[in-house]
Amino acid sequence: MTQWIALSKTGHADTLYWPRDGYHFASDQQVVPVLLAELGKLLPHYALGFVKEGERYQPVAITGLGQGNLYLHPEGKWLGNYVPAALRGYPFRLAQQEDQTVLCVAQDHLTDDDAAKPLFDNDGNLAKTVSDTLEFLKQCEQSRQVTNACVQKLADAGVIEEWPLQIGRGDDQQPLKVNGLHRISEQALNALDAETLHGLRGGPLSLAYAQMLSTHQVSELTKRAELLAKVSDTHEVPENLDSVLDGMGDDDDLTFDFDS
Repeated sequence: MTQWIALSKTGHADTLYWPRDGYHFASDQQVVPVLLAELGKLLPHYALGFVKEGERYQPVAITGLGQGNLYLHPEGKWLGNYVPAALRGYPFRLAQQEDQTVLCVAQDHLTDDDAAKPLFDNDGNLAKTVSDTLEFLKQCEQSRQVTNACVQKLADAGVIEEWPLQIGRGDDQQPLKVNGLHRISEQALNALDAETLHGLRGGPLSLAYAQMLSTHQVSELTKRAELLAKVSDTHEVPENLDSVLDGMGDDDDLTFDFDS
């Protein structure tokens, strides 16, 4: 499990770190949290759902079927046109500490190797790359709060239900059951009275319809699993499975303009 260290000018003025080199850290992630602001980028490539955390629901992109991340190349490259924002700030993250938000770095990325990058510049300010990442994380956090509010409205309206997802694996195998996922109940959504439905206009309804539309991408997970299984022995995995499945490219920068 990743250990996170809160950054400080006094404690890390001369500390170096290794920037993210690929997405090895996400190799076991079966789902990735997503934001309302990135729905347009996510829909062409991911099946979306919800997972329950305590009494709240978290919207997620489904990235695995129980045997590793199907969007990850063995060498760490993301096998898809769009990388969810939740992964792109690594090895940094924001965390709550004593009622304030602090910037943290993954401990295993700290080093004294001279080839690494400084966390702070000579004036004691965050190095530009770190500062840019901090700004990106702040924008993600703002969008996360908006996303959470939208999800809560959907939950309060009673339109989120358990998703008994089963994925076919060929005639000679039993379907794979995926547990712990939730979805929008189209029946419950259509049964809402006018006043409740009006209260969901905007973000909540956008999220609801995006999740329902994205279920067509479940078959893409099966295709990815089959393709990765065929090439696992040779490790000759295309650097972008979307180039095989959809003919798409790659996008993993820190841009928060999801409309571009």
